[in-house]
Amino acid sequence: MPKGSAEQTRARKNEIIDACAALYETMGFKDITIKEIGKVTSFGRTSIYNYFQTKEEIFLALLEREYDAWVADLDAMLAANETMGTDAFAQALAHTLEKRTRLLRLMSMNHYDMEDNSRMDNLVAFKKSYGEALRAVSRCLEKFFPQMSDRQVQDFIYAFFPFMFGIYPYSVVSDKQRQAMAAAGADYVFLSLHELTVNCIRTLLADVE
Repeated sequence: MPKGSAEQTRARKNEIIDACAALYETMGFKDITIKEIGKVTSFGRTSIYNYFQTKEEIFLALLEREYDAWVADLDAMLAANETMGTDAFAQALAHTLEKRTRLLRLMSMNHYDMEDNSRMDNLVAFKKSYGEALRAVSRCLEKFFPQMSDRQVQDFIYAFFPFMFGIYPYSVVSDKQRQAMAAAGADYVFLSLHELTVNCIRTLLADVE
């Protein structure tokens, strides 16, 4: 790590993450390199290695930021509502994810390689944000559905979070993919991100109320 103030280090890390996020809007993971990221930062590719050793570390930091933003949305939902029934909760939780399509797209990537190619301190920082997301959803369930047992809350978490990894590829489909499904004769109904999420939550909470 280069010498400099903690503020400068944070600023440069954020600039690198911002550059990665901007490129990710129009490019895929495999096409984004540290060289490409360096082209859109103010200090170039060589200096990036002072802060991140691999592009996987940069993407992991971006995913960490996305989880933090989602947790803030969940906490806002928690503070704004005293009570919620199943349908209202399903709609509200789905809405928080509609705002976080980048999170869902990142979640659909190969996490094993991303985490395996990151240093331990970066991985631990990410896991803290991921763990806070688990706790944020748990807090919502505990407030709005106090009748749920600890086991029921755990079962919801362990079903809903794996489901989240598949929301993006199931709801964001290219014309080519649609044409291939039609040519294959696959009887598949395309649903929106919101519809998929609401249906999942309603199913998971069907026996709660």
